[in-house]
Amino acid sequence: MFYNLNANNGGTEAVIDDNCGIKKFYAIADTLTEHLKIQFMNQIDDAESLDWDFKYKDQLLTLHYNIFNGVSIMPQLARSQNENCAVMEVANFLRKHAF
Repeated sequence: MFYNLNANNGGTEAVIDDNCGIKKFYAIADTLTEHLKIQFMNQIDDAESLDWDFKYKDQLLTLHYNIFNGVSIMPQLARSQNENCAVMEVANFLRKHAF
């Protein structure tokens, strides 16, 4: 299920799927790498969550996975409206690709 959340810091979190497993996270990461030529710069893998940072159109974003909340995309710092627009652009791209 796709939907957007607005954080208190002004950032937009685009939820790609709130009920999925790690396999879907990897499929989304592969799609971003293959089609948008994204390179993940920093990968933090924890027991319950993954945070993979990447740059899209000069905006720093994070592909996030949590076993309880699924997969989402969010700005790293939520400093500007440009980051929120980049989040929505990547999310809309993913909405067009069925997983």
